[in-house]
Amino acid sequence: MSDTPTTPGYTPFPAAGNISDAEREDLRRHGILLTSLEELYGWGRSNSIWPLQFGLACCAIEMIAAATARFDIARFGAEIFRPSPRQADLMIVSGTVTKKMAPQVVRLWNQMPEPKYCIAMGACAISGGPFKQGYNVLKGIDRFIPVDIYIPGCPPRPEALLHGLTQLQEKIRAERVSGPQAARHLQPDAASEFPVPDYGPHDLTPPSNPAIFTAPVLPRKA
Repeated sequence: MSDTPTTPGYTPFPAAGNISDAEREDLRRHGILLTSLEELYGWGRSNSIWPLQFGLACCAIEMIAAATARFDIARFGAEIFRPSPRQADLMIVSGTVTKKMAPQVVRLWNQMPEPKYCIAMGACAISGGPFKQGYNVLKGIDRFIPVDIYIPGCPPRPEALLHGLTQLQEKIRAERVSGPQAARHLQPDAASEFPVPDYGPHDLTPPSNPAIFTAPVLPRKA
């Protein structure tokens, strides 16, 4: 016979939003799982990330190593590297982004369906790396497409990529389906495609996307 509100010592079952993590974990050990559709939606997306199968330079070797048996990226549900951008939801920019290659990277990003995410892997993808002062190297892929996770290093080891992947998973699970914390693809004013730069006479035209990148203003002494 179940307890009723008139039973001595009766305590109403708390709502899922008011239950603590310790109480939730205790129930899980007893085979009771409390969740919401939003949490289930984020859990499913965060554990089924399909990266796009391409690499640009030496960081791509570390990305390939992350898929071997020693590091086993399959533990995180991200072992399905897709050969087509239309089947991928994660772009790992692994290596030096030359100005010749930058338009192709942006074009691949535009062809990926939403929701999609970007990881800048290595110093070159983040800021140009040791080639930053070169005339033919882009000083960061975030000048043209939005980057969710930055992984520093030259090159970063496979463990660093796996750490960046777990950080992306936490970010995906924290996204909401509505409100200010809604995922980018659920925001009506968020862009999904970005202009592909052209080859100008001396540089890419435009040199960056002003909608997502603004050059920092350096303080100058008089």
